[in-house]
Amino acid sequence: MTQIFLLIFVITIFYWVYKGYSRNQVVYSKKQFQHFVITKEHLANSELGLFVALVAKVAKADGRVDELEAELVSNMFNDISTLFPDPEAAKNILKQIFDIEKQVPDNLVLVTQALYNALHNDPHKRQKMMEFLVNLSYIDGVLSNTEEAMLHTIAIHLHLSADMLSAMLQQFGSYHRHSVKESSISQAYTLLGLSSDATNDAVKKAYRSLVREFHPDIIKAQGASDEYLKEATEKVQEINAAYEMIKKSRGI
Repeated sequence: MTQIFLLIFVITIFYWVYKGYSRNQVVYSKKQFQHFVITKEHLANSELGLFVALVAKVAKADGRVDELEAELVSNMFNDISTLFPDPEAAKNILKQIFDIEKQVPDNLVLVTQALYNALHNDPHKRQKMMEFLVNLSYIDGVLSNTEEAMLHTIAIHLHLSADMLSAMLQQFGSYHRHSVKESSISQAYTLLGLSSDATNDAVKKAYRSLVREFHPDIIKAQGASDEYLKEATEKVQEINAAYEMIKKSRGI
């Protein structure tokens, strides 16, 4: 009888540990936002609006939002806006938040602290958002001093350890160093699914389509394995390298 009670006790402990783990692996869903009131103020102060504000600051940290970053940000708007009752209205407001916040680097700490206050009980989301920001910083293949300093500030105020950030920087730096492969111009066209006589418009359309297909989705990343961002990162980097090679060969 004692063994039976002991077994029940152990099973109960494992169940609660599992439930606790599951709560930290929250995936965003439409149900969470079905009653969300879509106004600029409400969305700007929500966890996703604050996250978009940080994305804006990181994307503009080195002085400009380059073409690939713009594509990734555009896809992020699509990903996030689908969660809300009126996706188009949400997307327009998210774009407004991005455009405003990319011009205001001085409130970085205040925005990060507000995001921490919204997510202080969810370290998993904070970690995944930080991973996305690190990935965005590296996506053009170079991490500038300004971007790195900004990432350190964000990590501090999201209460993520220096060791965790260091591991992310090393991890994503490694992905990007090994994801840009030397290839011929013919291989570049093949990667984009094009022939060498494709028009410039066709090249850009194919590029955008592939980036949209393989971009790192922050919503999916919330419940994904550690391999998710790695695979998305490497694929997008290969697509971007092929696109840049074709542009250079055409003098675009």
